[in-house]
Amino acid sequence: MTKKQINNTAIGADTNFKKLSIQVSLNGLSFCVVDTISNKVIQSENILFKSELNPYSLLQELQPILEKHQIHKQEFSDVIVIHKNSLFSLVPTPLFNSNELESYLTFNTKILANDLLAYDEIDNQEIVTVYVPFMNVNNYIYDLFGEFTYKHHSTVMVHTLLNNLHSQKEETCYIHASEQQMDITVVTNKKLKLHNSFNFTTKEDFIYYILFTLEQLHLDPETVTLRLFGSIEEDDNLYSICYKYIKNISLFIPNNPYHPIEESNSESIDFTVINAL
Repeated sequence: MTKKQINNTAIGADTNFKKLSIQVSLNGLSFCVVDTISNKVIQSENILFKSELNPYSLLQELQPILEKHQIHKQEFSDVIVIHKNSLFSLVPTPLFNSNELESYLTFNTKILANDLLAYDEIDNQEIVTVYVPFMNVNNYIYDLFGEFTYKHHSTVMVHTLLNNLHSQKEETCYIHASEQQMDITVVTNKKLKLHNSFNFTTKEDFIYYILFTLEQLHLDPETVTLRLFGSIEEDDNLYSICYKYIKNISLFIPNNPYHPIEESNSESIDFTVINAL
């Protein structure tokens, strides 16, 4: 299987104006279909699992969802799969060697003997994401559509925040919250200072990881800008506990200029799912 190429199985020449993005994780999955003529999302769904699954069960959940929406019967000009897990590491390009993928993950990730490793280059940033993809999902998508593109969740997150959305010169800490997982991305003047992902179960876990990150980077909670997005609102517990400890806090409402999302659909479309397209 090759990355970065598309070779879909045709079911009709009049439907290849659509793009498909699928995100898979052990805590849930989501997808969206974009009409490239109108630049609008025409299908989407976001599923949260009751408990964390294993990769085999994840595939068992993905198959009926795609069949329900007849995704497997459609043709797409682009198919992108996003792997969301904590099995990754960011490596500066000058230090990267494609023959040493396992060494980049050894110290912070448990690698199994049969794990296949992959990497993404983050455009214009001299950063490489090394990670473990869900290969059973990749094989299934390949059977449906032929060759396709796959990336890690962090690749899309960092690329989007650095290249498209971040214009402030001050140090900004972006927190993306989803079901029992949070992504912390610290940016200064369009340069990445840190990106990491943590699992959490309580609001105390949530604020602990934020404050610990700020402490390690020597950032002052009184002056740093904290921008929250994803599954978080102003009146929920996560926002409230952040407001208690950090002065400059606000909700971040991403706007994708290429594929606008109607307000009624915005909650069902994950940030990285739409920005991967």
